[in-house]
Amino acid sequence: MSAIFITATGTDIGKTYVTTGLIRHCRAVGGNVDALKPVATGYNQASVEGSDTGLLLSALGRPLQSAEIDRISPWRFSAPLSPDMAARQEGRSPVQFDALIEFCRRAIVACHGTLLIEGIGGVMVPLDERHTTLDWIAALNIPVVLVAGSYLGSLSHTLTAIHALHRCNLVIQALVVNETANSTVPMADTMATLKRFTGSTPIVALRRGASSFAELAALL
Repeated sequence: MSAIFITATGTDIGKTYVTTGLIRHCRAVGGNVDALKPVATGYNQASVEGSDTGLLLSALGRPLQSAEIDRISPWRFSAPLSPDMAARQEGRSPVQFDALIEFCRRAIVACHGTLLIEGIGGVMVPLDERHTTLDWIAALNIPVVLVAGSYLGSLSHTLTAIHALHRCNLVIQALVVNETANSTVPMADTMATLKRFTGSTPIVALRRGASSFAELAALL
């Protein structure tokens, strides 16, 4: 078994796109894969099929049923905010960090193939009053796929996220640059600059409309 944590430099960068792409690739080549989105915000039960949770279940070939939704996304909030803010706005208890870690560890042990754990927002998104996504990844201590964009400003965001992950001695299995629509920065220039600053970290480019996940999957 193996487990990978998929995080990003920020919100709406492409974590779910990468996770679902990996799921479909693994299934297409006969691999055993499962996925979790333990914490989800902006969740609307009336349109679950378009939610991150719904997209993961669809990629897995699983039904959009309550039991499946609970299985992969037990902490769901309606407000499209960080989990700590969403819990306060909705008058609910925050995500219990220890319970979240235990939930993920049990899933890792139970998985007989590759388990993809999709985080929420970026590396430093607050989960509760004290913990961030980085604390979550560090507690699990599993390899990371970091998803970045090619927009103006992404270089600083990406290198900052890499620095934070390295300070916790986490292994970045791959840096994925997901091409940003209508970016003023050439994708090739973004890739070239990142390669100069990231050492031996494998970097994979996902170009819009022409993405193959075989290269990324081979690194996992």
